Amino acid sequence: MKYTLNALAILFLAISLSACSKKGADNAAPVVIAPVLPEDKAWAFESMPYFADEFNVNGVPNAANWAYENGGGGWGNSELEYYTPANAVVADGKLTITAKKEAMGGMDYTSTRLVSKGLQLARFGRIEVKARLPKGTGIWPAIWMMPQDSKYGNWPKSGEIDIMEMVGFDPGNIHFTVHNKTYFGANGQGGGKVVSSFNTDYHVYRVDWTPYALRGYVDGELIYTYANNGGGSAVYPYDQNFFLILNVAVGGSWGGQKGVDNTIFPAAMDVDYVRFYKMIEK
Repeated sequence: MKYTLNALAILFLAISLSACSKKGADNAAPVVIAPVLPEDKAWAFESMPYFADEFNVNGVPNAANWAYENGGGGWGNSELEYYTPANAVVADGKLTITAKKEAMGGMDYTSTRLVSKGLQLARFGRIEVKARLPKGTGIWPAIWMMPQDSKYGNWPKSGEIDIMEMVGFDPGNIHFTVHNKTYFGANGQGGGKVVSSFNTDYHVYRVDWTPYALRGYVDGELIYTYANNGGGSAVYPYDQNFFLILNVAVGGSWGGQKGVDNTIFPAAMDVDYVRFYKMIEK
């Protein structure tokens, strides 16, 4: 009888320890798996452009390379211009987009908004645009990129890449900015550089776009790096095809913060060339 009681005691203790052990396992802190950080493979880019326009043929922009986004209504930024194809011309080896003080479509100003046609920019690469910018309070020239198919949803979820923006009331302050679901609008991530000769000389505005980072440059000088932190599309939706936009806006939520000086018109952005080089896969 003594042996039986001891055996029962040992069995009870074993069951108790097993239950406590199981209870502890159930209450254990969940295992947190850190995101896999993308590797910077120091990608290079092809030496021959996949898409380029040197603007060497006089007339209208090459219809094989460019399309237009037309109309007014503010474009989501309270802009004051009406976009029309009439304000873009190619002559003397350059594309000129001119903002004018003239009424059209219920707006008081006109300009042009050019977009690269089709899927020519593809995914990942180096984009260079050599341009001379307009000046004057109320003007807002931009060289930027938007997603072709918006695979992660409407703006800002699918991203935006601003290779160059400048507002006329802050002359020469060149901005490179990226937008996405996490960082957008005034919270967009970017950097800048003051270029005093923005209106008299041509400068090269560039982005190197890879799976690891978006790097913005002015005349070959790196001004900002936005790195992929492994957080997925909420922070790095830049794994899809984007297209290029060239435009000169008037006024707007940013460009119009100091009003519009009507003595500056016509105000033009001249573009010497646009070149896109594909990234070499590794």
